[in-house]
Amino acid sequence: MEALIRLDGVEKVFDVRKRTGLLRRERRQVRAVDGISFEVPRGEMVGYIGPNGAGKSTTIKMLTGILTPSGGRVRVAGIDPARERTRLAHRIGVVFGQRTTLWWDLPLKDSYALMRRMYRIPQARYAANLERCVELLELEKLLDVPVRQLSLGQRMRGDIAAALLHDPEVLYLDEPTIGLDVVSKAKVRAFLRDMNAESGTTVLLTTHDLQDIEQLCERVMVIDHGRLVYDGPLSGLHSAGGSERTLVVDLERGLPPLDVPGARVVKVEGPRQWLAFPAESSAAPLVAAVAAKYPLLDLSVREPDIEDVIARMYAGGGG
Repeated sequence: MEALIRLDGVEKVFDVRKRTGLLRRERRQVRAVDGISFEVPRGEMVGYIGPNGAGKSTTIKMLTGILTPSGGRVRVAGIDPARERTRLAHRIGVVFGQRTTLWWDLPLKDSYALMRRMYRIPQARYAANLERCVELLELEKLLDVPVRQLSLGQRMRGDIAAALLHDPEVLYLDEPTIGLDVVSKAKVRAFLRDMNAESGTTVLLTTHDLQDIEQLCERVMVIDHGRLVYDGPLSGLHSAGGSERTLVVDLERGLPPLDVPGARVVKVEGPRQWLAFPAESSAAPLVAAVAAKYPLLDLSVREPDIEDVIARMYAGGGG
């Protein structure tokens, strides 16, 4: 398949000056990205994950043209982002977590109208795209609300819509479900899946929520200390370090540690127990076993943190 995104030996080095005395400063180099190479075919949804400070944001900024690589080669849709940033802007969409692309003091609908002019989107296409985004992301009641009055979750939905109004070929998403409740997260994920299936939009997703990755991406790449340490299915990442999910069980009364095949009790506090099980395994059989055998009130599944997954991968010899 055609590679819409291609990085070949990409590096990014920053010069950092640190004060070492009253009039002296020490200069050193920080290698934020260290020789990364990968390709993303057209239409693929890929998770790009790693601990804070691993180099994810630096990579995305080079892919959008905000930063120029110190070495190596970057191409997005055949374009060098650093050299042709304006041309590339018409072919990509970006949602940068806590940073909005919307106008802070304007109603949401006015931000969208300004973007139509900026991207020179034909009126018919703009109207169709806006209608679809408003419906699926439930933005109708928010269109007349100034952006500054939106909650974080509402603004994130607004930003996702804004990034898609001009039909980008590539969409970069940074924490797209941050601040959303469980129902809203499910709707955003469903929207992104449908968009990818119908439009063939290529998506590079960075997130700390592994459920985003599990429900949207078949492929995951892990970056740590500026290097790509894993590229493959999420199940393979979990297997590399034996990472675990946690089933939190609330019982009607305190009981001895539960005996459930495929899981082990790691903590007991009164009627609440924590059961660990392999992250690549389904929780459904465990839930069924607990419900059939014990007086159950409630339960939930906790995903491993990205940092924990990577730490376990290294401890297990992966990467």
